[in-house]
Amino acid sequence: MLMSLSGIVFGVGFFIVTQAQTSGFEEFFVKTILGTNGAIRIEDKLQATMFFMPAEGFEHSKFVVETPREARKYVEGVEEPDAMMDALRKFRNVSGVSIIVEGSVIADSSFKNDTAKVLGIRLEDHLAVSELAAQVARGSGSLENFRTTPQGLLMGMELAKRLQLSVGDSLILRAGTEQRRYRLSGIFTTGVRDIDRVRIYMHLGEARSLLKKTTGASSIQVALFDRERAPQDAEQMEKVLKHGAQSWQEREVSWLEAFHALQISAALTVSTIILISGLGMFNTLAMIVIEKTKEIAILRSMGYSRQDIARIFIWLGTIVLVLGTIGGWALGAGVTYGVSKYPIHLRGIFSADNFQVHWSIWHYVVATITATVVVMTAAIIPARRAARLEPGDIIRGTSQ
Repeated sequence: MLMSLSGIVFGVGFFIVTQAQTSGFEEFFVKTILGTNGAIRIEDKLQATMFFMPAEGFEHSKFVVETPREARKYVEGVEEPDAMMDALRKFRNVSGVSIIVEGSVIADSSFKNDTAKVLGIRLEDHLAVSELAAQVARGSGSLENFRTTPQGLLMGMELAKRLQLSVGDSLILRAGTEQRRYRLSGIFTTGVRDIDRVRIYMHLGEARSLLKKTTGASSIQVALFDRERAPQDAEQMEKVLKHGAQSWQEREVSWLEAFHALQISAALTVSTIILISGLGMFNTLAMIVIEKTKEIAILRSMGYSRQDIARIFIWLGTIVLVLGTIGGWALGAGVTYGVSKYPIHLRGIFSADNFQVHWSIWHYVVATITATVVVMTAAIIPARRAARLEPGDIIRGTSQ
């Protein structure tokens, strides 16, 4: 029974730890994506998606046919971004909007050149929809330097390393036949290598001039108060604004599915510890029933009912469950805290310097429910067998 108790403690504890880790990395990934690309992106105007078709047999009757979403056609860009921003701010869940003018350039430093992607922004607007301030703080330079320098740039850490640039250095950006000299005001790191190796921020007016995009915008980045409502808000924005709107869940669906599959896999793997412990407890209680048949007969002769006998074994299982669950909670919380302080050097879809964990009461609830189902099943079956024993059968040796 002590081994079963230990198994429950370890099973519940490591269930909590694995769920905290997998959901922690998922949460870190989501925060990184939201802080870089926003909760919703508005881009490309929808072409007419409805047409009228006459109803057969009715000369003057028509019905409307709408093109499926996957078959729609789009006109690149946002034609009237300022009017679009005013409309977006009227949505109750919108916390910020930012115009983005985007284009490809060649960045030339004194050492080498590389391809890059320029994003023209209004700094204050973009700070409201991203974690750019924190991203620059993790790199070098300052936002104030960028704010007060019309020809200033903010460059991703990986790109700056490739071009061997430091804050204050100058470089040339070439877009088609246009080329201009700029000064590096700051270096940012989003934690996503594919972004940090190509992205450059510049002031919106300067980007329009360099890229020859004097009107319109490439996209509008939107931040939300409640990020989980992004799909519903994106669908509503598409209908109202007649522009494509893509939520962060839709953009990152493959990674979110991968994290979800990893969580389920980890839960199933660790649950086997609880299952094995439950089988061990079942075996122990079953042996107790076999070995204590005479004692059970005496209790029945003294007036104990079938329910009383069953309660003895159920209470034994309940004690193991309660002690094992409390011990598992303590083990899970302690190991989770220790793991969160363990340093790592992870670079890939995002960057992390220590294990990411997510504290959630639901990890403890699910672990407890799993342990309850296994332990109580292991206790109830022997309890029912013990309750069926009759004193006369035990004395005659015919009990089964």
